Amino acid sequence: MNNSLMAARFTVAYGCVLIAALLPIVCAAIAKWGQFNKPRREGGYDNGDPRAWLARQTDWRARANAAQANSFEALPFFIGAVIIAHLLGANQARLDVLALLFIVLRVLYIMMYVAGIPTVRSAVWTLALLVNIGILFIGYR
Repeated sequence: MNNSLMAARFTVAYGCVLIAALLPIVCAAIAKWGQFNKPRREGGYDNGDPRAWLARQTDWRARANAAQANSFEALPFFIGAVIIAHLLGANQARLDVLALLFIVLRVLYIMMYVAGIPTVRSAVWTLALLVNIGILFIGYR
């Protein structure tokens, strides 16, 4: 059997992929927070038509829903960058640190989005993108 396949392991960077995949779900939960027990006729969460319900939300709930969409948008590039870095034989410790930094920045991004702090949110988004680009090229020789 191929030695590289035998040596494969679940790295911190791969764990960060799992966390990144869960962040959109966290954003959706934030948007829906406190609305499950409220009757639909009073604006409570509508599990029968959740997308339309989310589309009608305003203020921080709408921003949490937008953060959910952006978290889904950022996910494919992050997954690809981590996999490519592994395939290129990137230094594992550096890759793990960058992947963790990406997650920290994405959590900060979500916090800034929900809080309605757009300038800081955009700066954090840019930093996370640059970190993701760094992940992509960390194994380049």
